[in-house]
Amino acid sequence: MVTESSSSSSSSTVPTSKGVARTLAQHHQAVVGFLFGFFVILVLYTTVSGQFGSTNTIVVLQSTPAEQNARASPPPQPSSPASALNNSTQDNMQANRTDQSGGQPVNNTVTNVSDKMKEEELIRQELDQDDDTNVKKAPRKPICDLSDPRYDICDISGDARATNRTVLYVPPPGERGADGQEWAIKDQSRKHLEYINKVTVRSLSAAQSLAAPECTSRHAVPAVVFAMNGLTSNPWHDFSDVLVPLFITARTFDGQVQFLVTDLQPWFVDKYRLILANLSRYDVVDFDRDAGVRCYPHVVVGLRSHRDLGINPTRAPRNYTLLDFRMYIRDIFSLPPDSIGIPYKAAASNNNATDGEKRKPRLMLINRGRNRKFVNIPEIADGARAAGFEVVVVEPRRDLRLEEFSRAVDSCDVLMGAHGAGLTNFFFLRTGAAMLQVVPWGHMEYSAMIFYGVQAKEMNLRDVEYSITAEESTLYDKYGKDHPAVSDPESIHKQGWQLGMRYYWLEQDIRLNVTRFAPTLHQLLRTLRE
Repeated sequence: MVTESSSSSSSSTVPTSKGVARTLAQHHQAVVGFLFGFFVILVLYTTVSGQFGSTNTIVVLQSTPAEQNARASPPPQPSSPASALNNSTQDNMQANRTDQSGGQPVNNTVTNVSDKMKEEELIRQELDQDDDTNVKKAPRKPICDLSDPRYDICDISGDARATNRTVLYVPPPGERGADGQEWAIKDQSRKHLEYINKVTVRSLSAAQSLAAPECTSRHAVPAVVFAMNGLTSNPWHDFSDVLVPLFITARTFDGQVQFLVTDLQPWFVDKYRLILANLSRYDVVDFDRDAGVRCYPHVVVGLRSHRDLGINPTRAPRNYTLLDFRMYIRDIFSLPPDSIGIPYKAAASNNNATDGEKRKPRLMLINRGRNRKFVNIPEIADGARAAGFEVVVVEPRRDLRLEEFSRAVDSCDVLMGAHGAGLTNFFFLRTGAAMLQVVPWGHMEYSAMIFYGVQAKEMNLRDVEYSITAEESTLYDKYGKDHPAVSDPESIHKQGWQLGMRYYWLEQDIRLNVTRFAPTLHQLLRTLRE
């Protein structure tokens, strides 16, 4: 009985265990399904949110001001490890954006529109900067200066066009105004001379610039415009009015300049050709007859001048002096080195020469051809020889070849003459040589000093002056001792320079008293021998 009861109990337990197992399996499937669904939703959410976040990042980064500044200036180098790290981070972010898009550009439309906006903004910034620059820019100086009492000058840099006594300045487009300017310039160092013809200088307006004549020739060197007339043909005025001012104005160009000459004088070009050819390596242009339109980068109209036959170093380019000019002239004419001393001492230092062969100091006696001439030239020459000089008598002419004459002056120790243009040849003397100036009657000592004496000293020459008496003037014979021109020169000068010019410059000649003059010669000889 017991055995049957146990079998019955076992058979009833089996069905119960299978029900429990079925229930557990169903629960497990439900849990797995829930987890799988949650995982799928999580993945979808992450993917979608990542895409939206990536797009927003692209828009923000492409509109940063740093990229706009990078177009306006070169990219700066990292100044510290922190800045370098920041640059690296930005590069990585850009790489990430490319990776997320599968290697394809992201949002091309947004990028192109942003680039155009940045370019327009940069253009506006540049225009604003230009406007600010124009507002702050100082006004351009006038190209012509009429303030000097001796000369007028125009100095034009830029588009300068020269044609037939007229120089046109075409300003840059940004500097053109509604109105132009015009000047009438006497293109020499003496602007008050009535018979110096004028050169027209124009600074063109905006409208005139558009109609400016076209260039027929273009030049890479500057040009200087000046006149050769006036008081030229007198050597003193040749140098004082043209050659020395031309040296001041053009020497700094070192020959790289062209001369446009008004009132061109062929004899002047021929006589001073060595000086002109050294100051300019280009052909001289007759500016009155030249029909072309010559265009230069720089044009100077007029000649700068500091004083009569002189140079003020404080106003001259490179601080030139009159001594520099004399050395320059000696070099041009290939004269011996100035350092060898005056001819008399150079000959005396020759060890091969005996005392008998040593020559005397040489004196060049210049006789004027018209007024203030020596009327007893043979007697004066004999007196100089008796004093111990070798004498050379010359009468300079306008057609004299300077190459030859300069060598004759260089060979002399003394240049002697009455106050006048012939003494201008002292530029060919050596340092230590003497200029012996005979001063005519009529209180002319001041003129003798300011026109020749000061210059001689500035050029390291000896300045010796001999003032004649009334009896040594031919005015004494012509008008008598009681005439005011003889007895009272000051009263003549008070009546105006024209009257003084008439008597003392134009009507007077000199009869030198050789006995009275002899001590001057002896003193000069002792000075040269020192």
